[in-house]
Amino acid sequence: MNELLIIADPRLMAERSAWLENLERERRLSEHTLDAYERDSRQFLIFLTGHIGGPATLKDIESLRPADFRSFLAARRKEGSGARSLGRNLAGLRSLLRYLEKKGLVNAAGAGAVRSPKQPKSLPKPLSDKQAINVASDEAQLHEEPWIAARDAAVFTLLYGCGLRIAEALDLTVDSLHAGATTLRITGKGNKTRLVPLLPVVLEAVEKYRSLCPYHLEKGEPLFRGARGGKLQAAIIQRTMQRMRSAFGLPETATPHALRHSFATHLLAGGGDLRTIQELLGHASLSTTQVYTGVDSSRLLEVYDRAHPRA
Repeated sequence: MNELLIIADPRLMAERSAWLENLERERRLSEHTLDAYERDSRQFLIFLTGHIGGPATLKDIESLRPADFRSFLAARRKEGSGARSLGRNLAGLRSLLRYLEKKGLVNAAGAGAVRSPKQPKSLPKPLSDKQAINVASDEAQLHEEPWIAARDAAVFTLLYGCGLRIAEALDLTVDSLHAGATTLRITGKGNKTRLVPLLPVVLEAVEKYRSLCPYHLEKGEPLFRGARGGKLQAAIIQRTMQRMRSAFGLPETATPHALRHSFATHLLAGGGDLRTIQELLGHASLSTTQVYTGVDSSRLLEVYDRAHPRA
């Protein structure tokens, strides 16, 4: 923050802070997205300081032309940013400028006239059913401490058995699951809540971890704990999966998130319909689910031919 006080005047800094608070309070963006927008706007202000030769003001923002934003994106690309990062950079700046424009402080036309970088098309790569089942099994866990091995198995089983994002699994509290439960209530992106069926194998994995965990698990506290008793961090699970890739010869695309891809893809292959999978994943758009599951036109035609009354 001290760095920002040097590169932007107090009024601009105050409006930037108000914009970030608005995104969190009104738009309810995820913590990950908020962090990215904070970082993107900070990088832009740092760039702008050198670009205009001094601390940025609202008047400077008002006078920016499309060429100025292109110069920022070119500088970021030179530093190694890819098309996805550049697209997010521009989206964050547009959001900030729209916020300032609504308050009558600037005109956002300059950023709006800049075309977003073309995004590469890439489909997620799920694990095979055998690979996914193995990763989530007790026998495959590599940690020598039994309770930690059981913890890792429970987390992987939740990702594959319920299609959770890793953050959703690690945000579960002790009272999120109880013996005999058949559904799991998940709060996902945008604070949207969904119900996910809870398979017996998932509940069994979690119960095994709870029975071995050396820490007292109080209601309302994080369910999954790190070695020292604090909330389990995603980086730990990601490193665990990295070790499993080496141990079992899994592809580089085998990540914790790939288990969520696998959940969706395997459901679809087993006859699940896209709308149901969309609900289970918590996607706002069906098109997101289609890409997520690697659905191609032939698969859609197959579903159409089987289900449409005039087919």
